[in-house]
Amino acid sequence: MPESFVTHLECSETGERYEPDRLYNLSRAGKPLLVRYDLAGVKRAMTKEKLRGREPTLWRYRELLPMRRDESIVSLGEVMTPLVRIAAKAGEVLIKDEGRLPTGSFKARGIALAVSMAKELGVKHLAMPTNGNAGAAMAAYGSRAGMKTTVFCPEDTPEVNVREIAAQGAHVYRVNGLIDQCGKLVAAGKEAAGWFDLSTLKEPYRIEGKKTMGFELAEQLGWELPDVIFYPTGGGTGLIGMWKGFAELEAIGFIGPKRPRMVAVQAAGCAPMVRAFENGEKHAARWENAHTIASGIRVPAAIGDFLILNAVRESNGFAIAVTDEEIESSLAGIARNEGFLLCPEGAATHAAYLKSLREGRIRPSDRVVLYNCASGLKYPLPPSDARLDLNAKIDFAAL
Repeated sequence: MPESFVTHLECSETGERYEPDRLYNLSRAGKPLLVRYDLAGVKRAMTKEKLRGREPTLWRYRELLPMRRDESIVSLGEVMTPLVRIAAKAGEVLIKDEGRLPTGSFKARGIALAVSMAKELGVKHLAMPTNGNAGAAMAAYGSRAGMKTTVFCPEDTPEVNVREIAAQGAHVYRVNGLIDQCGKLVAAGKEAAGWFDLSTLKEPYRIEGKKTMGFELAEQLGWELPDVIFYPTGGGTGLIGMWKGFAELEAIGFIGPKRPRMVAVQAAGCAPMVRAFENGEKHAARWENAHTIASGIRVPAAIGDFLILNAVRESNGFAIAVTDEEIESSLAGIARNEGFLLCPEGAATHAAYLKSLREGRIRPSDRVVLYNCASGLKYPLPPSDARLDLNAKIDFAAL
């Protein structure tokens, strides 16, 4: 594989430069750090022709990834995820199905990169808060890398997620609070326990993994981006990462200036980005009493709030909230009519698409991409209790 083209890290708010190849959490301003590359060098080294000959995994974009050494890569087989077309009244609606990744969710992308860089920089113990899928990914990749992992999750985190985290080697603890309160435990224990904080946007490399969602999408669509992307938004790493990745693709000549409208999808019971977007604010105040069945987007406060809002506004997109009832309706409808079992957060993007169509916020002719961030099999499903009695007469015509 090719050399690394990383030049420096940069504070996302102040632009202050940081030397690469060192361990960082936030910048001195308390904001996320972004990885920057020698894009002229990448342009010379990575061509579309070269890409066509590479394995269909996220590591195919190696020149735009941060590891210095190939042996640092921690992988569980991160395949390119498919685009699945579903019925649309007009235009085209595609679902990018991230549930096909290791550990069954898109968290594998960011965690694979973060753990690879943690390995390269000598980290031995990782910790994070989670609503489920990120903790599962960290447990798996941490175990793969031979690291100790500690996870804190809200006490109502789906049981399958908690057991998955434990089964894959992490020490997992349920906490009587929400994810941001779990995050405070990670920060509070950092010095005493000696762990590295892998929380969303509190280290620079999860963004680098998540941006590969945008790289893959562009490549799968023949380097022509869609009109609209609906993205389930909690911490927002993927939305921020894709927006960063599109700029990198343009700089190396892979795409032109066209960008999709980025739509941040939240649940009505936890919609800090929607409120901030509608009020014209740069930052989003904490959402009190957050609740939704889509636990992955139940994030009351996001450290990258201004980056999410910047991407939405720069793209002429918007932020939209949908109710749990709308989420349930989309989940059931897509499963029944399309044979596609979305996760609740993925179903939220479909509900938001339908709502946006009704409200005239997008055109029926738009090419739309929805992100399904995890396998629907990782979440509680409705009961199915129909039974047959072999000792009774069966009315087959009624079945």
